[in-house]
Amino acid sequence: MPREYETTFIVQPEISDEGAKAILARLDGVLDTAGATRLMCEDHGKRKLAFEIKKFHKGHYYTLMYLDKGKVVPELERSLRLDESILRFLTVQAAEDVADVEARKAAAAQAEVEQAKRAAERAAREAEEAEARREAEESGRGLTGDDDDFGGEERDEYSPRDDRARFGPPLDDDEEEGA
Repeated sequence: MPREYETTFIVQPEISDEGAKAILARLDGVLDTAGATRLMCEDHGKRKLAFEIKKFHKGHYYTLMYLDKGKVVPELERSLRLDESILRFLTVQAAEDVADVEARKAAAAQAEVEQAKRAAERAAREAEEAEARREAEESGRGLTGDDDDFGGEERDEYSPRDDRARFGPPLDDDEEEGA
C-alpha cells in the first residue's frame, strides 16, 4: 500500500513565477518517473524566514503532497539538494497506509480547487487594497496646502495663558508632579 508524503521546500524569493513553475514541473517529472502519484502542491507564498539562510531573509514556501511506496523520496530529495534556488526542504510521512487511493486523490483535487478559490479571493482583495492605496495617495497630493487647518479658530499669537488653560497652573519647584 502506498504511503502519503509531504515535502515542504523553500525557494529563493527572487525566483520568478516561471522559475518556480519550472521547479515544480521538474519535481512532477521526478514523481512521474518513479511511479508516484502527485496529490497537490500548496503555495504558501513569500514569508520571512526564522533565521538567515544563504544570506536570504525571506523565502517562497511550497508543500508538495504525493503518494508513493517510499522509492521516490531519495530521488526527489536529491533533485531538491542539487537545485541552487532551493534554500531548505523537509520530507515527512503524512500517512502510513492509504487504503483508498482514489478517494485521497478526489479529496486532494477538492482541496486544490478550494486553494485556487482562496488565492483568487486574496488576489482580488490585494488588487482592491492597491487601488484604494493609489486613490488615497492621489487625493493626498491634490491638497492645496491647508495642512494646518484643523477646523478650529485661527490664532496669530501664542500666549502662555493657552497652556495654563489646558494644563493647569505651573508647578512650584518644591511640588512634585505626582503629589
